[in-house]
Amino acid sequence: MSKAIYPGTFDPITSGHGHIIERALELFESVVVAVAANPGKAPAFDLEERKAFIESIYTDQPRVRVVGFSGLLVQCARDEGASVIVRGLRAVSDFEFEFQMALMNRHLDPNVETVFLTPSEHFTFTSASLVREIASLGGDVSDFVHPLVLEALRARFG
Repeated sequence: MSKAIYPGTFDPITSGHGHIIERALELFESVVVAVAANPGKAPAFDLEERKAFIESIYTDQPRVRVVGFSGLLVQCARDEGASVIVRGLRAVSDFEFEFQMALMNRHLDPNVETVFLTPSEHFTFTSASLVREIASLGGDVSDFVHPLVLEALRARFG
């Protein structure tokens, strides 16, 4: 067993992300959730808010640690002592991009391996961008996010 890192923008963290974290905890001693600053995506929530959501959700889970990062993921993995990158694959359409990233990360650091996990069928169509869009249009996203995140989405989008 080793330490894994699960990177993403998590804008916001969804139940699908949570499902991947829970599955990763079954496979690894600990999971570092690495929240990418990613200002180019113009996130709805800033880095500190996104980190705080995850920390609040996993406050009782000592095997989950949350960090923010900008720059290369493999450098963040090295800094955190993680030897495995966990990525979720919802559909075949995710695979090409994720495969390219995995190969590049392997090129940048051959000591860091990428593992792909598939979510439950219930979460295969859920993405943070879709959740954000539905919430911004007044739709109910309560099935897809933690109540804390739901409250923040309602406050953000009215």
